[in-house]
Amino acid sequence: MDSDSFQRSREPDIVHRAEMSDTPVQAHSVFSGLSLAAGYAHSPFQSGIAALRDPGRLRESAMKHLWFSTAIVSVLAILLIIVFLIIDAYPIFAAVGVYDFIAGRVWDPAGAAPAYGILPLIAGTLLVTFGAMVFAIPLGIGSAVFLAELAPPQVRAVAKPAIELLAGIPSVVYGFFGLIVLTNWLRITFDIASGETWLAASLLLGIMALPTIVSVSDDAIRAVPRSYREGSFAVGATHWQTIRSVVLPAAISGITAAIILGMGRAIGETMAVIMVAGNAAIIPDPITNALSPVRTLTGTLGIEMGEAAVGSAHYHALFGVAVVLLAITLAVNMCARMILQRIQERHEGAAGAGYGPIRAGIDLIRLYTPIFLLIVPSGLLAVAADLRTAALALAVVLGFFLLRERVSPKISQKIAFGLITSSALIVLLILGIILFDIISNGLPALSWEFLTEPPRNLGREGGIGPAILGTLYLIGGAILVALPIGIGAAIYLNEYTTEGRVTRTIRAGADLLNGTPSIVFGLFGFAFLVLFLNLGVSLLAGQITLGLMILPTIIRTTEEALKAIPDSLREGSLALGATRWQTISRVILPSAVPGILTGTILSIGRAAGETAPILFTAVVFSRRLLPTSVFEPVMALPYHLFILATNVPGAERNQYGTALVLLMLVVGVYLTAILIRNRYQKTVTW
Repeated sequence: MDSDSFQRSREPDIVHRAEMSDTPVQAHSVFSGLSLAAGYAHSPFQSGIAALRDPGRLRESAMKHLWFSTAIVSVLAILLIIVFLIIDAYPIFAAVGVYDFIAGRVWDPAGAAPAYGILPLIAGTLLVTFGAMVFAIPLGIGSAVFLAELAPPQVRAVAKPAIELLAGIPSVVYGFFGLIVLTNWLRITFDIASGETWLAASLLLGIMALPTIVSVSDDAIRAVPRSYREGSFAVGATHWQTIRSVVLPAAISGITAAIILGMGRAIGETMAVIMVAGNAAIIPDPITNALSPVRTLTGTLGIEMGEAAVGSAHYHALFGVAVVLLAITLAVNMCARMILQRIQERHEGAAGAGYGPIRAGIDLIRLYTPIFLLIVPSGLLAVAADLRTAALALAVVLGFFLLRERVSPKISQKIAFGLITSSALIVLLILGIILFDIISNGLPALSWEFLTEPPRNLGREGGIGPAILGTLYLIGGAILVALPIGIGAAIYLNEYTTEGRVTRTIRAGADLLNGTPSIVFGLFGFAFLVLFLNLGVSLLAGQITLGLMILPTIIRTTEEALKAIPDSLREGSLALGATRWQTISRVILPSAVPGILTGTILSIGRAAGETAPILFTAVVFSRRLLPTSVFEPVMALPYHLFILATNVPGAERNQYGTALVLLMLVVGVYLTAILIRNRYQKTVTW
């Protein structure tokens, strides 16, 4: 520990001793000694000797270094992922060339003359993501405004947890619903041969991104000070004018973060896209043909990695695909960090001038939110019908913008509130449809035998007992890996260091790790754990891979929980003579339990529902007995459902039963998180 850190950690103790002195002169001498000591720099050797002489200082130094070691794990993890991906991708880049690999228009690695051009895969990824955002952004922001500004407390208490449950539905369950219900609806509606299209993938990913956008935007809107609203009302603005011109611009940073997080979810999704996108490695012709099948970067990895021979050109080409995918997601996250930082700086700069909204925020919210709120239904009508309907929808949009300034504020408010309320109802309706379909068709399959027996006849008969226990094994191991590291990293970032280069590097590593697609974690686990460390396809490899995947979530939620603790608690503890670690362990951490528990339980839910990270590292489709060691593979519910839905015809009953059990497991975890959070919010006060 350096001298400045040591003096800062010991200063409250010295202050306490000074306050207990008999005379003011003694107290003055103590502070004089402190000032004099601060002027000298101790060498590391002298600091080490001093620490050895003082067990308390030695313990403080050891704890600080321990938490620092946990904090750098995220940086090391992202570096290892990048290094191993590049090492395995280099042969294809050297053989084909980086430009030809990225710009090539044909992807056919199994052809007589293998072709490794990934431009159709990049185009498919961007098109699906764009479509998902066009669907999710207006519904998400509209629902967030409804929850934060319009919904009565009783409605909000039910609606927000219900929307948050969308986040708890595993991606493979979304994919199963999309494969069975959504694609069939699109096939009938548009009279096409197959509903597995770009439109199906975009709609499904938009639904999956909704809870993230709604939840984060709602928190951002509710964080806007009440004085902003009161000031707007005081000058005669209506409720809608206040929301549009004051509240939303003030919450622009959080709303932008919500959109970027939703975009990251769409770019990195694997299993749901595989199941509904059609997986044709082509560029739609014309490019606006939303009914064309497409293939994404993530889908290609999920489909072909299991078929590629280790060391072959195909194998290295797939790692090249992973490098491009990781580069795209890292670029999105880095741009997001810069944008959010700039918005935050502008917001802070404008804070001293009253509640005046940021100009960029006004432009973004006032212009694009109404456009999105109208363009989604009009766009769907245009796709569903003909050019006449498209022209009518466009006329409605243009008419709204031409006449909205001439419409009275009361009528404008009614129209806006009607659209906002409709968006929330649509989100809840989507949730209801998904849950009703899974529950109504899955309940008949549930029985004691189904929950305890192993599968038979390729999963058409028997049960899913080994898959349930295998999923629990994977979750338990992942939490054992991630929880101590994540909490330790958050403690170091929030309690032991100030903002600087090291802190920014650690946070950047955690953010980049958080933005890494789950399929990339799977490839890294396969290359590093399964092959390099020779763990094989095993329970241990899957647990470590899942642990790395959920680590950023635990770090972020724990750090936010620690930041929410008032500094007065720290100051009070230190003023009573407690050391920094005593303050953290006995005051700060107990007060942060709600946030830590919430983050941990949400991480459990995510780990339980993930398929891509364990696809190549841990799972097999069928296994009659449980593993006897961590070096054996296991069954898992997400993978079992994926294989049943995509490769086993005639297993619809067990498909729905497996989907329902997985849904009950993950949603039960999320409900537990919500209940624990609400209980601690009622009992923990400052």
